[in-house]
Amino acid sequence: MRATKRLSSQFVRSAPVGKHCDGAGLWLVKRDDGGAQWVLRVTVHGRRREMGLGGFPNLSLAGARKQAEHWRSVAADGRDPVKEREAERRAVQRADISLAVLTADAFEARKAELKGDGTAGRWLSPLNIHVLPKLGKVPVTDLDQRDIRDTLAPIWHTKADTARKALNRLSIVMRHAAALGLDVDMQATEKAKALLGKTRHVPKNIPAMAWADVPAFYASLEEPTLTHLALRLLILTGMRSNPLRNIRLDQIEGDVWTVPADAMKGRKGATDAFRVPLSLEARRIIEMARPHARNGFLFPNTRKGVISDMTLSRHMERRGLAARPHGFRTSLRTWLAEATDAPHEVAEAMLAHVVDGGIVRAYRRTDFLEQRSKLADRWADLATGGAGQVVNLAGKGC
Repeated sequence: MRATKRLSSQFVRSAPVGKHCDGAGLWLVKRDDGGAQWVLRVTVHGRRREMGLGGFPNLSLAGARKQAEHWRSVAADGRDPVKEREAERRAVQRADISLAVLTADAFEARKAELKGDGTAGRWLSPLNIHVLPKLGKVPVTDLDQRDIRDTLAPIWHTKADTARKALNRLSIVMRHAAALGLDVDMQATEKAKALLGKTRHVPKNIPAMAWADVPAFYASLEEPTLTHLALRLLILTGMRSNPLRNIRLDQIEGDVWTVPADAMKGRKGATDAFRVPLSLEARRIIEMARPHARNGFLFPNTRKGVISDMTLSRHMERRGLAARPHGFRTSLRTWLAEATDAPHEVAEAMLAHVVDGGIVRAYRRTDFLEQRSKLADRWADLATGGAGQVVNLAGKGC
């Protein structure tokens, strides 16, 4: 048996710089700055583990020996003392297992999967607004389907999409809690959905402008203001408002605008940046907007950041139009279906939609940029008052 208790209290108080063994893996490490640390070395499953026990004199020689004895017994049972101590610390931190605490923990774990690390706060919004004010203090282990039903019932039929998102987020939080070892009802959200029944809410599509009316509207955007220029580029590219409003000069190279993957929405399963072909007209609009650029952004706000989505929407509202900026994506997609022979996957790629499964995409390593460039040119031709002829992707336009 290894010798133990080699050190004395008197020696520990005046120990020179260096490592001093008390026996059975317990060491006193004296530093140059005069401080000292207790360290325990044990072997678990053939692997040496080293853990700090505390500093001297806050942890006395007797205290260090007591801790070392405890952790040696843990190692003797075949358990890693470092992991065991970490688990104990997590258990203490989880003493508060309220829904609010577990929601924050689940969000933190998922941040890397969310656009911009979830800084926009949209992932949490349905819970923060409609669930946590009522259930935030309830321990997740006590949460059942009746609690969830009673909380979401007021918005189940009036704000169906928000309620659905809240239910989905709750399900994620419950799975996160279960993964932490908490005894939660994994079926609580599904049972709550059954109790709530089928929603009466009928979703409404965003109003879109008929593609035949786009040229007249495009021509009306004749002023070189940021609003007019942004709307023109929005129409020409078919992109969503967010990446368009946040377009940066360093994302544009020649006739291609490369949108970072984390700025794209609705491309689940896609991890690459998205290339947007720029027609001659789109490049002309970009050049007109360049004098407005600030801090690298092509469409900056007057104070900071970029122009808001409401700026574009309100412009169309003031014009008495039912259509909204996002609706131009529908205009483009309808034109592609009615006036071109673009294959489905190419037409969907024009709107940055992800089609087919991951295996198919893995083998089809193309973003159809060349075909989309031709379509973008014809769409720009139509928008600027040209014929926007039927496009034959197999040959020349007819």
